[in-house]
Amino acid sequence: MPASVPSVVFIGGGPRAAGVLERLAANRPALFAGPLDIHVVEPHEPGSGRIWRYDQHPGLMLNSAAADVTMFTDSSVACEGPAADGPGLAAWAAGVLDGSITDVPDFPRTIREQLRNLTGATFPTRQLQSQYLEWFFRRAVAALGGNVTVHRTTAVAIERVSARSGVASSTASDDGAHLVRLANGGEVRADVVVAALGHTDSRPDAASEAWSGFAARHGGFHAAPSYTADVDYSPLAPGQDVIVAGMGLAFVDLLVLLTEGRGGRFEETAEGGLRYVASGREPRLLAGSRRGVPYHSKVSAALRGEAPGDLLFFTRDAVDALLELHTELDFRSHLWPLIAKEAGYGYYRELFTGSPEKVSTSWAEFSSRFAALDWYSTAREELVAASVQDSSLRLDLERLDRPFAGQSFPSHSEVQDAVAKYIEHDLLVRDGPDHPETMALFVALLKVYMDLGRLVPAERLNARSQQTVHGWWHGFFSFVDSGPPPRRLREMLALHRAGLLDFLGPEISVGTDEATGDFVATSAQSSVAVRAKAFIEARLPATSVARSLNPALQSMHDAGLGTEQQLLTADGIHSTGKLLVSGNHQLVDAEGRAQDRIFGIGPGTSGWGAGAFARPGTNAAPFRENDALARDVLAVVAGIYAADPSSGAGLARTAGSHTATQPAAVGKA
Repeated sequence: MPASVPSVVFIGGGPRAAGVLERLAANRPALFAGPLDIHVVEPHEPGSGRIWRYDQHPGLMLNSAAADVTMFTDSSVACEGPAADGPGLAAWAAGVLDGSITDVPDFPRTIREQLRNLTGATFPTRQLQSQYLEWFFRRAVAALGGNVTVHRTTAVAIERVSARSGVASSTASDDGAHLVRLANGGEVRADVVVAALGHTDSRPDAASEAWSGFAARHGGFHAAPSYTADVDYSPLAPGQDVIVAGMGLAFVDLLVLLTEGRGGRFEETAEGGLRYVASGREPRLLAGSRRGVPYHSKVSAALRGEAPGDLLFFTRDAVDALLELHTELDFRSHLWPLIAKEAGYGYYRELFTGSPEKVSTSWAEFSSRFAALDWYSTAREELVAASVQDSSLRLDLERLDRPFAGQSFPSHSEVQDAVAKYIEHDLLVRDGPDHPETMALFVALLKVYMDLGRLVPAERLNARSQQTVHGWWHGFFSFVDSGPPPRRLREMLALHRAGLLDFLGPEISVGTDEATGDFVATSAQSSVAVRAKAFIEARLPATSVARSLNPALQSMHDAGLGTEQQLLTADGIHSTGKLLVSGNHQLVDAEGRAQDRIFGIGPGTSGWGAGAFARPGTNAAPFRENDALARDVLAVVAGIYAADPSSGAGLARTAGSHTATQPAAVGKA
């Protein structure tokens, strides 16, 4: 064995890094049998990372049921590497309880209680999920033979070895090697760097910065887009009016922190609803968004009709046919009609075969005629109208996307009634046994979302469509498929009845009044305006490499090692803010060159993969990506090692004896 070995450095040690580590272990026997050092730079607990860490409010939950969460690349995944079937979250919890899984810490009482109460249909807390993720990370590390070191600190810079003053290229492999500088003063030499940073913070954009300045001048409060659990809301006084822009998942977390997090509680009522018992410390929230409604509830109905199969319309053959006809594809005109038809087919298959009493013809007759028609055709609309007498059961994707389109609300009370009734109806159809067609729609959209990046070459989309994919399409999918547990919507209604949550309606905009120091919120579909001294932008910060507050991303951008994805549109050059990567997840530098030894993966990159936790047995895109990336990394390492067996010193170089590393198998209980 040579005195030094190749090294791979992961910047970020959350769930995505853990998934790639598992794939490295699975693929290593076939691709690289030589020695290998792996370093993971992560300031939080490895496996869970910042977003899923244990140290956050115990009321914060996943928006996925336990049965729908796994970290294992199971046998359904179409990848070159070997499958690794293992327990999803629900099975892991059962294994911990029955003693078949023993490599876990001594959990605190609250986690033990959650384990005992967990079922496949339970929406688990993030604290419980953190323990599953950390267990998975330790398991992946063990499979790699213990050659993994975790640095519980932050990466602050990435530099080319040959460009660093005073560091000479000592071997052939130094051509392309990098040094990762750490916040604790140490540095790690990397033959390969993998940036797996997940969601990162960015400096506020011009509008948010102006709002913060306004609040500071007038003694008000403004929270720019951020990870909700990391914001200090203590300046908000009991009973204070607070304007909130955004009603997605960040808004759901905000409600938890400002109600139960301030001592309030929900009680079950005799009618099966919820009543909120206030602590008296809560502010009053005035919330609106573009749609004016919260994300749809997760679906609890079980399919009872014909089982979903493979996609029939949005397929490789269909996309390939479009690619032969068009130099560039347009999402709206070329792809969306196929996606809409796929969603409609899944929805109506369940409606016709699971609830035949609700339709007037057979599925065999309907499906054969449906398959021959374009989604946006009069003939398709006439077929549905003749076969589905109840117009409320006809799938209208445009109405689904903008439920209040074309409506106006003359008074504030009318807005309240409309939004409350919308939420009540959403719970009726998505959290009960009578509308399984909503689950079929969920499944169809999920399959399309996971397959889009596999079927459509990103470079063949026109620039406008690149924006649409990362913007509207992701937002629509999240709105329909990635909403909160049903209980969260019931809690919203209870808070509304308690006078602690008012709705502002759709298409809201927020301005300022320098004379009074008030933020002023209005809706384009209502004449009502509300005023408040506090304003919260309830959403994650927009991805921006150029404005990133992450020092590693800043360093890569400043050094030209990485750059933002930029698109040429009819309005000029548009930056998506995402870290530009090649189809093989290689970082693209400022000169447009894909780099052989720096890779990027996750929601902050231009790759199309989904960032959500994967459902078992679904050939999930994140697992396919993880496997492909791991194999590419191993191929690079094998090439370095074969060219010069003495190259790639993987030992951590420290600035002094104070530099701390931690064996990766040691986890926090």
